[in-house]
Amino acid sequence: MHFLRACVGIINRLNERIGVAVSWLTTVLVAVVCYDVFTRYLLKSSLVAVQELQWHLFAVIFLIGAAYTLKHGKHVRVDVFYNRFSARTRAWVDFLGSLIFLLPFCVVAIWCSHTFVINAFIIGEGSPDPGGLPARFILKAAIPVGFLLLALQGLALAFGSLFKIADSQARGPDAEQQRADV
Repeated sequence: MHFLRACVGIINRLNERIGVAVSWLTTVLVAVVCYDVFTRYLLKSSLVAVQELQWHLFAVIFLIGAAYTLKHGKHVRVDVFYNRFSARTRAWVDFLGSLIFLLPFCVVAIWCSHTFVINAFIIGEGSPDPGGLPARFILKAAIPVGFLLLALQGLALAFGSLFKIADSQARGPDAEQQRADV
């Protein structure tokens, strides 16, 4: 059990560091969008590469930042029932949801995208548009990397939930209710 707790800690630290680093790309994205708006509307000139850079930055932020978002519980969730559940029930929902929905989806996404990325790398895929960005395979590589980080965070969530369930059982069924009454 100690080994699993250590692994969860490593995954959490990894995704925290990557998430913080990727969050700085939002500043870069804002600067690129401002530059594009300035050149397009004031200078009446626009570059395809700048427009593509916006899409690429957004894709990287979204894909690589998803695990960080899950780690902090800021992902999209239907909280109508979840917030009303006890801590133990929420742990069960997180545990089963990770195992039944999140992890299989991540495995499928990684499996389906790996040949996509390999083929793009082999042909040296770039933008099909004149003046577009080269090396599109780098952007495509963010797909399996992002889903791998998300799968790792899903494992950390599942094990963390399992630890909460085990801890609540060790304290006894009335411990949670007594804490809620205080």
